Amino acid sequence: MMNDIRRVAVVGAGQMGAGIAEVFARAGLDTIVCEHGPAALRAARARIDRSLHRAVDRGRLTERQRADTWAHLLFADDLEVLADRQLVVEAVVEDERVKAEVLVTLDKVLVADDAVLATNTSAIPVTRLGIATGRAAHVLGLHFFNPAPVMPLVELVSSLHTDPTVLDRVHGFAEDVLGKQVIRSRDRAGFVVNALLIPYLLSAIRLAEAGHATAADIDAGMVHGCAHPMGPLRLADLIGLDTVEAIARSMYDEYKEPLYAPPPLLSRMVEAGLLGRKTGHGFHPYRTP
Repeated sequence: MMNDIRRVAVVGAGQMGAGIAEVFARAGLDTIVCEHGPAALRAARARIDRSLHRAVDRGRLTERQRADTWAHLLFADDLEVLADRQLVVEAVVEDERVKAEVLVTLDKVLVADDAVLATNTSAIPVTRLGIATGRAAHVLGLHFFNPAPVMPLVELVSSLHTDPTVLDRVHGFAEDVLGKQVIRSRDRAGFVVNALLIPYLLSAIRLAEAGHATAADIDAGMVHGCAHPMGPLRLADLIGLDTVEAIARSMYDEYKEPLYAPPPLLSRMVEAGLLGRKTGHGFHPYRTP
């Protein structure tokens, strides 16, 4: 049976949110992108435009498909316009308070009783976000990976309150409509992928921090010695060092395991605004878009 979810929205159109919105629109879904103010909306349009042009240049998309994607996108700076949405993905900053506030507002705005609220959090327990709303049974984690239009994986996370039928409905949507590979995780900080990935990235940062090797050599070691497509420090730069730190803090707060604790170097770089690819400099230099 064809999945019934056709009207969707993304709140927050930074690096991840813009990518998720593009995935939705490319799947032919009626997609609203919600951001705070004209400047943020212009930046969101620019991110999606750059991504679509790259997809055309690399042969992943035709010009006609690019135009069709734009035809499925609407931009707004008022959450009230999302009243008729069947699924809304929250993709704002990785901060529990901010995410909870957005979800509470969306809970009041959405009209349909079966509308689903999804969070793209990388590590914050979904149960804590869900109970802030009046529809915890319809709240779940839908964690995309960067860049969302290219990466095939989605983590589907159920809270202690998520209705199993809601979970199955969104699983089918992500798999059949979006064409993603879906894995399920219980509600634990870090879920599946980051529970494995973050300690690896933090170990590489500690290695650089101690001066045992340069960032270039650490990355080269894992690329050429272990056949990884990208070294750990370059991957941390791609994710965003602020996001890596936020995920690590969330995991450390929950488990108190030393391997999850953000190294001082990571925290200093975040404080200095050296966040990786998106700011033009992290462990490696980049050309800003």
